[in-house]
Amino acid sequence: MTFQRARSEEQREIRRQAILDTAAGMLDQMSVAEISLNELSRRVGLAKSNVLRYFESREAVLLELLDDFLGEWLAELEQALAAGVDAQATPETRARQLADILTRTLSERRALCDLFGAQGGVLEHNVSVEVVKRHKRSSLGKLAAMAELVRRHLPELGDGAQTFCMMSLVSAGALSAYVPPPASLLAAYADEPALAELQLDLHDALRIAVTSALLGVLPRG
Repeated sequence: MTFQRARSEEQREIRRQAILDTAAGMLDQMSVAEISLNELSRRVGLAKSNVLRYFESREAVLLELLDDFLGEWLAELEQALAAGVDAQATPETRARQLADILTRTLSERRALCDLFGAQGGVLEHNVSVEVVKRHKRSSLGKLAAMAELVRRHLPELGDGAQTFCMMSLVSAGALSAYVPPPASLLAAYADEPALAELQLDLHDALRIAVTSALLGVLPRG
């Protein structure tokens, strides 16, 4: 892909979106840690200095993608919860249904989980105060929207919904760091099968974490 010089606001927005779309495509092929500004620039067909006209750093690109991916996931989550949580069921049954849906929809979005995992330690570094403030405002809005979705189907949670939502997203990010395992680890498991007990499956591990957290904050009685 090559671009002529952007001369209008519309052209600048097209170029900016192309950078985001290219980075999103790269996340389908590699981890957050493997994405470099040089490779992103090469794939989008711009000099690195031109990419930096639109985003101040690689981390700024990925923070914006995190916001975008989170919004897309929340739209999917709303539909999945509406279809999959039985409003007439007991609180514990609804909690388990909700946890299963959260687990499935999050674990299917590996790039989103990877971005969550990199958020605190990587993505919120090498960015300006204004970029961080914009990202945090967006994150707070989306966290509130997620908490409202959870309360809609499990009103018993009350004020505990937002804490549960935050911990679920943090858990998804932390667990994503272990999958897929590197080649050396797979070779070790093959050579010594007893070690494979330590191998994590993102869906299974996240289901345990989310279900335990949700049942733990669900009021008793």
